[in-house]
Amino acid sequence: MRSPFLNPQRARRWAPYLFIAPFFALFATFGLFPLLFSIWLSLHQWEAASGLASMRWVGLDNYVYAITDPWFTKSLANTLWYAVVSGVPQHLVALPLAFFIHSTLKKSRNAVIGAYFVPYITSSVAIALIFSTLFSREAGIVNQLIGQPIDWLGRADTARPAIAFVVFWRYLGWNIVLYLSALQVIDPALYEAAALDGASRWQQFRHITLPLVRPMMYFAITLTIIGNLQLFEEPFILVPSDSGVVPSVMTTAMFMYRLAFADGDFGTASAVSWLLFLLIGALAWGNARLFGRQGGGDVAR
Repeated sequence: MRSPFLNPQRARRWAPYLFIAPFFALFATFGLFPLLFSIWLSLHQWEAASGLASMRWVGLDNYVYAITDPWFTKSLANTLWYAVVSGVPQHLVALPLAFFIHSTLKKSRNAVIGAYFVPYITSSVAIALIFSTLFSREAGIVNQLIGQPIDWLGRADTARPAIAFVVFWRYLGWNIVLYLSALQVIDPALYEAAALDGASRWQQFRHITLPLVRPMMYFAITLTIIGNLQLFEEPFILVPSDSGVVPSVMTTAMFMYRLAFADGDFGTASAVSWLLFLLIGALAWGNARLFGRQGGGDVAR
């Protein structure tokens, strides 16, 4: 029997689907299936070591258990604290700094941008080693500068600010690059006209730069919300798991990891992941409402 694919007309019609088939196969295997399975898993009680046959339907009990668990509330409060303390300053510093680099630096602009962007692409383990040394109680440079032997990562009242600073330092360069990309498409004639009218540098920034980078602000803040609420690497690596400081720095992602791989409760861990997803979606929606459709519509499209 002759194959229909030997027909040149049919071959041309099916060729595009054959070329994109590997992508859909990989997406279905490593993207869609884990997503759907996590939803199904959040409605069951399951220990992975016992196999799929041990799954037991519990409905929404995992969600109720997670919401009423004081550790979940504690981790969520820590996560929101990091989002505010490390996320808000990123944009308060990144936007004016990007404007300064764009308007003042000419020859050294690329070198400065590269220096700020290096932390974003640096390995989390390398960053943890560097800041563990900097915040060391005995030989850390930070303590040598202030002249006091503070155990930055060993105390609850100092560990959270130290980790927040690391997060701020690491992602500041990413936001600078985002804002610089928005500033570079602004017509320089607008600034020249404003300068001829006697506008100061602050007035140019307020009345020209801010309105025109509004779509990028919406985009950058949305990424910050998503990233900070999923914060895991910095507190997990900087603070040892057997330290008594862990409850004070534990984020929701760390709590979810502990439920799944320390307690073996994959069902509740999946429920926590979807609760975190709903929170991220709600805050992203609120951010879109804050900036308005005009501010975020162009970026979203």
